[in-house]
Amino acid sequence: MGRASVTRRSWRALVVAAAALLMSPFGMVSAQSVSSPPDPVRSTNDVADTAVARADCGPGSTPETGLQGDVPAADRDSGRSAAGYRCNLERLGGYAGRGGGITSTSYDHCAYMGSFFPGNLLGPAQGVQVLDVSDPANPVLTATLTEPAMLAGTWESLKVNAARKLLMGMGVPALTGAGLLSVYDISDCAHPRLLNTGPGSDLRLPLPITSHEGGFSPDGNTYWASGTAPGIVSAVDLTDPANPRVVWQGLPGLSMHGIGVSPDGNRVYLSNILGGITVLDASAVQRRDPDPQVPVVAELHWSDGWATQHSVPVSYGDRPYLFTVDEAGSGGVKLVDVADDAAPKVVNSIKLEVNLPQHQDSMLASASGGSLFAYDSHYCAADRPVDPTALACGWISSGIRVFDVRDPFDVREIAYYNPPAKKGQNTELWNSPHALASIIGVPVLEAGAVTQAIQQGVFDPAEALSPRSGMVAFGDLSTDWCFSPPEWRGNELWVTCADNGFMTLRLDPSTYTPPADQRSTVGS
Repeated sequence: MGRASVTRRSWRALVVAAAALLMSPFGMVSAQSVSSPPDPVRSTNDVADTAVARADCGPGSTPETGLQGDVPAADRDSGRSAAGYRCNLERLGGYAGRGGGITSTSYDHCAYMGSFFPGNLLGPAQGVQVLDVSDPANPVLTATLTEPAMLAGTWESLKVNAARKLLMGMGVPALTGAGLLSVYDISDCAHPRLLNTGPGSDLRLPLPITSHEGGFSPDGNTYWASGTAPGIVSAVDLTDPANPRVVWQGLPGLSMHGIGVSPDGNRVYLSNILGGITVLDASAVQRRDPDPQVPVVAELHWSDGWATQHSVPVSYGDRPYLFTVDEAGSGGVKLVDVADDAAPKVVNSIKLEVNLPQHQDSMLASASGGSLFAYDSHYCAADRPVDPTALACGWISSGIRVFDVRDPFDVREIAYYNPPAKKGQNTELWNSPHALASIIGVPVLEAGAVTQAIQQGVFDPAEALSPRSGMVAFGDLSTDWCFSPPEWRGNELWVTCADNGFMTLRLDPSTYTPPADQRSTVGS
């Protein structure tokens, strides 16, 4: 074993020990180091430089005016972006509230809008907002969830398990949280009922978890919670959802993000902030062994994008794949072959034109002054887990993008909806992370992609300049930020964006035919 591997494992052990020491006063369970086979680490330095085919926009569309996915500087400054852009996808209705938090979720005829701390405390509807979407053109607020976890901001933790009719979220006030978690029965989806009135919801009884993001195993018996700094991962047992308890905790890496879980619950595909995934063997947790061990099966790292967000496990025929999403660095969505889960490999990428290395100069010209993020993917949903026909993604400043993935090696875009920009409305959008983050004007999360383009010799500094280049602070809301997965409902997509809030969108029926066994799949 090489020196790098020894150093990495020694450093991991040191951080685990430090994390355990720091958490012990709060009654946290000790984090375990995660065993791994010799040299399970793979890496790839390839950067995809081809975009998917553009959508063929039908009658009534108001298409983008520049590169695929771009909102040009001229459109931002002239006010054109305030009208939005749409192609084969139209808005039916919505509920704006005061913004839509980071990620939201839905179940049956209801939607749950995530909360963002501290803005959500200003109201008028504090915490997580519950919407009845029986009439997609006129969603109605029916309840607000105001347990401590909901008021503290749910970040990317708010998830639904349809099999058990559970809604769950953790409290994440500032990037990472600890201790707060609430579980709801959503049998009556418009009026969720709190199940765990004690541990996790009672401030005197915090759970031993760190929180930023998480998700369910398919059977709904386990919720996997992850923190970003440190990257402690916790398996929370929900066999009795009124009494959630941590049954395993470990530190697979220094900074962990979102997840995807295999259909049988035996593999957890954990995202790495630095770019890549870690495959965990979770079978001992799935079986509820008395002292479960969760070894690392493999690690796959890449330099094409970073802040890897989550994975959507799917299969084509009998072969398993992941649609794995990068949140930053113009990495787009990767198709990862996990047939040999000890040797996962990237076999295709989904990018828009604005994400390509040769267009990072144009990206910088238009995105400057718009805050931290530019045109990055964030959360996706397949229209079914087996042989999916379409993938819909929140693509931050590029809006909602819909792809034909019947052939995952020949993906093409079929529709998009980039909602109207809410320029000048910062002070009204108290629950929007975009409104708060706009105090920074520079898209700093694209620094890596810009650096790569410079190194490849495809970055023209003159093309990177625009009238917006000097907006290094107090950026404007000249686009929206669409973080949430668009959930499939026949020919409709239900989605929440940071500034526009919850929206129902309808795909042109000539563009997409829902499969008979459609089942919206986000991977966790």
